[in-house]
Amino acid sequence: MATVNPIQFIQQVRAEIAKVVWPTRREVMLTTVMVFIMAALTAVFFALVDLLIRSGLQGVLNLFG
Repeated sequence: MATVNPIQFIQQVRAEIAKVVWPTRREVMLTTVMVFIMAALTAVFFALVDLLIRSGLQGVLNLFG
């Protein structure tokens, strides 16, 4: 592994950071809201699946129990 001068390393890091395109405040807010919406939809979906599986199992167990 090649060793790099610490000053060169810092210059390279600064050059790479300058290439980064940072999101705007609006983009951050929009994606945050979308994450919360998707998390809520996923929670509702799995709650419904759990309810269906639980009621199905209870029906089967009551039939044979």
